[in-house]
Amino acid sequence: MRYEDEALVRRIHREVADYYDEELELELEDRSFVRGPDGSIGIAPDGPGEHAERQQYFRELFRLQGELVKLQSWVVAAGHKVVILFEGRDAAGKGGVIKRITQRLNPRVCRVAALPAPNDRERTQWYFQRYVSHLPAAGEIVLFDRSWYNRAGVERVMGFCTDEQYEEFFRSVPEFERMLVRSGIQVIKYWFSISDEEQHLRFLGRIHDPLKQWKLSPMDLESRRRWEDYTRAKEIMLERTHIPEAPWWIVQAVDKKRARLNCIHHLLGQMPYEEVEQPAIELPERERRPDYTRQPVPGNMIVPEVF
Repeated sequence: MRYEDEALVRRIHREVADYYDEELELELEDRSFVRGPDGSIGIAPDGPGEHAERQQYFRELFRLQGELVKLQSWVVAAGHKVVILFEGRDAAGKGGVIKRITQRLNPRVCRVAALPAPNDRERTQWYFQRYVSHLPAAGEIVLFDRSWYNRAGVERVMGFCTDEQYEEFFRSVPEFERMLVRSGIQVIKYWFSISDEEQHLRFLGRIHDPLKQWKLSPMDLESRRRWEDYTRAKEIMLERTHIPEAPWWIVQAVDKKRARLNCIHHLLGQMPYEEVEQPAIELPERERRPDYTRQPVPGNMIVPEVF
């Protein structure tokens, strides 16, 4: 192999490494931070055996993400339509698994719907109306980071809906989901389950981590106080909305990394996907025009190279 070819291969390998460094950056979210004697903030060192566990986690995660890419190609080729709901308590890890699912996928195929609180106009609409516009067309996957089940959880516990609205939700939601399934949309529902002690620790971690404090809202803090009310609401929700056409799946989420791997593995098993043969790709030769001269960029437009 010529030196130029070897240099090119090394460059390509570095590009691939940079691509996967994105996951290492996300991994910082799960690490503990410590403050040094000089006031600087650093990452706490690994405990015994944690390095090997992290390596195994990455191997499995990258393997599963490779399967998600295959799943994506199959969804597009088959014209499949998928809705995946992620529900659970605050700090249960829903956002973390959603990030890992979407991380290597095409956002035009796999997108996230995370709706804010309804505005005044939306409160007067049919309850499911604002969710309908986010449903998938053929060849699309939509992940709902919280969903219409807000009514059975936070709205019920915090008193944002009446008893009549609450009961009407339970009358309507099974039929709504059956209607989606009859229309060709696959509905998959995950509840991320954590213990009282684990949520307490995660909230403390957010309080003391300057990079995570923004995640704690007054509503989150109130949900911590009303743990038992949320537990009662969850139990009623699972009992009344666990239907054959769209069953609930419980993800044990006290261990974040295991929860991500288990959830992605289970998700892959919910669809009969197969590898779609892709056409060979050849990079075309670049056209070079003798009458073109590249113009220099003015120095005052260039971002300073501080690093």
